[in-house]
Amino acid sequence: MKKTIIAFASLLILFACNKEEAKTNLHLTGTIKGLKKGTLYIQRVKDTSLVALDTILIDGDSKFESDLNIESPEMLYLFLDRGVSNSLDNNISFFAEAGKINIETNLESYLSSAKITGSKNHDKYEEYRKMNLRFRDENLDIISAKFKALKNNNQKAVDSLNIKQDNNTKRKYLFATNFAVNNKDYEVAPYIALSDIYDINIKYLDTIQKTMSPKVAKSLYGKQLTEFVAKRKKLQ
Repeated sequence: MKKTIIAFASLLILFACNKEEAKTNLHLTGTIKGLKKGTLYIQRVKDTSLVALDTILIDGDSKFESDLNIESPEMLYLFLDRGVSNSLDNNISFFAEAGKINIETNLESYLSSAKITGSKNHDKYEEYRKMNLRFRDENLDIISAKFKALKNNNQKAVDSLNIKQDNNTKRKYLFATNFAVNNKDYEVAPYIALSDIYDINIKYLDTIQKTMSPKVAKSLYGKQLTEFVAKRKKLQ
């Protein structure tokens, strides 16, 4: 009888352990070269605020790892608390999804040196972001030129630059729309729509929403986009 009770108790413990393991579906690893001491926070956006999913203390070893559970692919943030400042340069964004993701960077250029592997959605987002930077850089050049034209009271040049700026914005929005439509099988598609072009003409958001694959439509950002489009339509 005693052996039966022990065996039953062992099975309960094994079941509990397996149940606990099943709660995590994302294994995050990484290295921050040069970091000897600090605190890492893995964060997500909830109700417009960043909340911590996990806290990792770094004390001598620059490597880190964490096991998380995410119900759907989403943008997460790896915030480094250096104990000095809360600069944006201390926050690495990465598009998390179930599986194994690795983040490699260094202390001196924490944000700019970050290399993220293991997430197909993040690869797609990086592809989008690199092209999107071109529109941003062009806009900065136009702003600089407008400042000079205004300083010289050259209204004709200002008007021309305003048109150029509007066209750049239109190209940026159309690129984002096309990218989202062409990548309808990835959760990054509705994320781009919600984060970068939420104020675009509703017909473009409607197109993105309707072209999402069934899997993406059921995701966190897929549901949010569907709700957002519905609300925009009601306001028209």
